[in-house]
Amino acid sequence: MSDPAAPPAAPSTAPPAAPPRGRPPALFPLFAGLETLDGVGPKTAKLLEALAITRPRDLALTLPAQLVDRRLRPTVRGLAPPATVTVEVTVGRHLPSARRNGPTRVEVQDAECSFALVFFHARGDWLKKQLPPGARRIVSGKLDLFDGVPQIAHPDLILPPEEAGELPDWEPVYPLTAGLGQRQMGKAAAAALAQAPDLPEWIDPGLLAREGWPAWRAALSRAHAPEGQEDLSPAAPSRARLAYDELFAHQLTLALARARARRQRGRETRGTGDLSDRVLAALPYRPTNAQTRAISEIAGDMAGPERMNRLLQGDVGAGKTLVAFLALCIAVEAGGQGVMMAPTEILARQHHEALAPLAASAGLEIAILTGRDKGAARAEKLAALAEGRIAILIGTHAVFQPDVVFHDLRLAVIDEQHRFGVTQRMELGAKGEGVDVLVMTATPIPRSLALAQYGDMEVSLLDEKPPGRQPVQTRVLSDGRINEVVAHLGRAIDEGRQAYWVCPLVEESETSDLAAATERFRDLRLTFGEGKVALVHGQMPPAEKDAAMADFVAGRARVLVATTVIEVGVNVPNASIMVIERAETFGLAQLHQLRGRVGRGSAASTCLLLYQAPLSETAGRRLQLLRETEDGFRIAEEDLAMRGAGDVIGTAQSGLPRFRIADLERQAGLMEIARSDARSLLTQDPELAGPRGLAARTLLWLMDQDRAIRLMTVG
Repeated sequence: MSDPAAPPAAPSTAPPAAPPRGRPPALFPLFAGLETLDGVGPKTAKLLEALAITRPRDLALTLPAQLVDRRLRPTVRGLAPPATVTVEVTVGRHLPSARRNGPTRVEVQDAECSFALVFFHARGDWLKKQLPPGARRIVSGKLDLFDGVPQIAHPDLILPPEEAGELPDWEPVYPLTAGLGQRQMGKAAAAALAQAPDLPEWIDPGLLAREGWPAWRAALSRAHAPEGQEDLSPAAPSRARLAYDELFAHQLTLALARARARRQRGRETRGTGDLSDRVLAALPYRPTNAQTRAISEIAGDMAGPERMNRLLQGDVGAGKTLVAFLALCIAVEAGGQGVMMAPTEILARQHHEALAPLAASAGLEIAILTGRDKGAARAEKLAALAEGRIAILIGTHAVFQPDVVFHDLRLAVIDEQHRFGVTQRMELGAKGEGVDVLVMTATPIPRSLALAQYGDMEVSLLDEKPPGRQPVQTRVLSDGRINEVVAHLGRAIDEGRQAYWVCPLVEESETSDLAAATERFRDLRLTFGEGKVALVHGQMPPAEKDAAMADFVAGRARVLVATTVIEVGVNVPNASIMVIERAETFGLAQLHQLRGRVGRGSAASTCLLLYQAPLSETAGRRLQLLRETEDGFRIAEEDLAMRGAGDVIGTAQSGLPRFRIADLERQAGLMEIARSDARSLLTQDPELAGPRGLAARTLLWLMDQDRAIRLMTVG
C-alpha cells in the first residue's frame, strides 16, 4: 500500500511510445492463406481466386447477396409455384420410369396434400437409403408444376426430422463461380468468420450510439447469418456499419494523403492583378458569381505556403476555362509559368484558339505543344519554354516528356481529370518546385462519387451558367422520321445555321446495325452538296481531323458528322442543332456532354435524340430525363441510380475504389459522414497514436490500406 504522505512522483519525461509498426498480430489469421481454413483445399482456393478472394479476410467481407427462405411449413397447399419450400413429409412409393434413363418419382405426403420428388439419373439404392418408404423426412427445394401436378426436382436438402434444428430459417446465398457450390462457399465463409477476432472500436462512440450499430465482430456475424430479407438491406445496422468501415478507411486514407500533401512545401504565388484585370476588361460579359468565388478560392490556395490540390467542377458551359486562365495569369503575375494539359489534340487546340485572344489582350506569350510538333519547330518551343519566354503552355500528353523543361513552373492545370491517372498528375507537378495543381472536369459527378474519387482535394463548384447561354430544346424522335430531320436540317442550313450529327460507330459492321459516321457522311453529302458536310472521327489522321474541324469552325462546312470525339471542349457558337443518332445506345452523361456543344451562341438551339424502336424501359427513362432537364448534376445523380458507380465514371480509368460492401448509389450519406469523421479524427490525433487512433490503424490494415500507414510520419 502506498504512503499517503509520500511526495507525488515526478512526471515522466519519457517520450510517448510510438505506435506499433506493421500489421497487428490479431489480424494475422485473416491474412493467412485460404488453405489454413477448415475444408478449403488447393482446388477450392483456386476457385475462390476467380471471385478476387485470396485470404480469409476477403471471404469474411464477401457477404451473402440473397436469401433462401427455408422456414418449415406444414404443407405446400396454397403455394403458387415456382417457390422454394421446406416441408415435413411421409415417404410413399418409388416409381422408376418405364423409359431407360427416365426420371424416378417418389410419392410423398405432407400434412394436407401429396406431391412428388423427382430424380434424374439417381441410383435406386441411394434413393431408398435417403427416402425409405414409410419414413418421415424434411425436404427443401423448388416446387414446380408439371402437367398440373406439384413436384420438387432434386431437392436441395433431405433430412431426418431430428436434424431439423440444423436448418437455418434463412439460408444465405453467396456469389459463386463455375465449379464452386453454395454449400462449399457457405462452409468456407463460416471458417473465415471463425478466424475474425474481436477488435478495438474505431468508430466515434457518439456516431455508433446514434446509429445503433453493433460492434465489428457482431456486425460481421449477423451479416453472414441474416434473419430475414430486411437484413440484406444496405440500411440494416450490421451492413451499414460494415459499409461505413470501408468508407471510413477510404476517407481516412484520402485525408492522410491530403494532410501529407499539405505538409509538402509549396510556393507562395501571389498575383498582382495586372494581367487578370486586362483579361476581364477584354471580356464582353461579367463573370458569374460562381466563377468569381472559384477564382478567389484558387488565388487563396496559391498564395498559401502549402501546395494547392484543387478540383474545379462545373457543368457544360459553366465557364471553367476562363477560371483556369485567370489562375494561370496569377502564376505569370508572380513571375512564373503555367501549363494546361488536355486529353486530346482537338481539345488542346480548342483551348489554344479560345485563350489566344485573351492572352493577346493581356500581352501574354502562349504556345501549344502536341505530339505533332517535330524537329526545329519543337526545339524552338522547348528553348523558349526553358528560357521563360513562353508564359503559358497548352498541350497534350506531350508535355510529360522528359525534354519538356520549364523555366519556373508555378501552376499545372489538368483538364478532364478522369482521362488521366493520379501518377500523371504527380509527374506534371514534378516539373517545377512546389507546383500548384488545379484539375478540371466538365463531367458533373454525384457528390458521393466525387468524395470517393477526389476526397483528397479541395473542390470549387461552378453551379451557374454565364449570361447569354441559350436553353437547348430537346426532342426525342424515332429514327423512322429521319427524312423529316434531314429536311429540317436543309432549311436550317439555308438560314445560315450549322449542325452536328453524331453517330455511335465509325463504319458499318456485320455485327452491329448502329449508324456509322462514314455512311451518314456520304448520305448527307449527297443531299446537301460537296463541301457543306465535314467528317471527324478518332481514327482519322490528325491533319485531316484538324482540316475538317477548321472548315466547320470557319463556317465553310455547315454540318459536322462525328463520333463522340466532339464530346468535350468543341466550341462553335454558330452551331445550334445537335442530332444524335441511336441515342438510346449512349450513356446519360455522354448525351448531356454532346448536347452541351450547342446553345453557345445567340440562336435558339435544338437537340434531336433519334432512337430505334422498341426502346427498353431504362433507355426510355434516360431520354425522357434529358427532355426534362439540362441540370448536369441532377442528370449525374440519376445516371448513378440507373447504372451504378463503376459505369458512371468508368472504373477502369477512374481510380474509383472497389468496395466489397459499401454501395455508393444507396449509401451516399455514409460517405459524407465518413469524410467528416476522418478529418475530425486526424485533427484531434494527427499521428493516430491515441486509443481510437490505434484502432483506426487496425482498420486501415484490415482494409488493405497499407499505403495510408506509409503516409504517416510515425508508424
